[in-house]
Amino acid sequence: MIDTSKPHPARMYDWYLGGKDNYPVDEEMGRQMLALDPRVPVMARVNRAFMHRATRWLAEHGVRQFLDVGTGIPTEPNLHQVAQGLAPDARVVYCDNDPIVLAHAAALLRGTPEGATEYLQADVRDPAAIVAGARAVLDLDRPVALSLVALLHFVSDEDGAHELVGRLLSQLPSGSYLMMTHATADFTPEESAAAVAKLRAAGVTLALRSRAEFGRFFDGLELVEPGVSVVHHWHPELGEPVPGQDDGVIPGYGAVARKP
Repeated sequence: MIDTSKPHPARMYDWYLGGKDNYPVDEEMGRQMLALDPRVPVMARVNRAFMHRATRWLAEHGVRQFLDVGTGIPTEPNLHQVAQGLAPDARVVYCDNDPIVLAHAAALLRGTPEGATEYLQADVRDPAAIVAGARAVLDLDRPVALSLVALLHFVSDEDGAHELVGRLLSQLPSGSYLMMTHATADFTPEESAAAVAKLRAAGVTLALRSRAEFGRFFDGLELVEPGVSVVHHWHPELGEPVPGQDDGVIPGYGAVARKP
């Protein structure tokens, strides 16, 4: 059942990216976010571009399995297209909690014959269900890249965001990776506070975290150089710059780290 009475982050993200798989309630909240900071669509594209670059880096470093939680509505190129473009035998499991994403799963499932591309409907707050579903497609005795791009800032500390990531990683073997981006209020405190209040009033949690709080997600892991970075500064050589990304601050961090 698709709830069109309140905005959903995946559908707002789709609207920011110029997609059509959203509802008036998503566009209305999206426009309110743009009124606070007109660069929100640039931020959305910067997050997508990070995912492309990080996936390329991981595939180039031998990773052949990917678990993408909070995948959102398909926007090409998707993670499996990037990974399988470099490694046709790559296996990818997508996961999201919005039924509209499930409705578009057919678009996600066109992968290479040598690899695997599957979709799982589950919520990051239920890591056991995610792991059980992923296990049907991925070999969890071999390294897996866990992708949490632009997701955890919708999960509060009260919902145990750090613990949820720890539980997911605990099921993955040594040599696995965590790739992640996260919005922050570090650079735009006033606009961020207003955005948090507007989204909360509409029933959407926005838990903006500082650089140190974001870094905690990587405790016990080995950060890939250059460590925690402003999103578009992470290995820019692996992709094309997003138009507008240097016209002011991008209030978000990204990082990739290896599980020892």
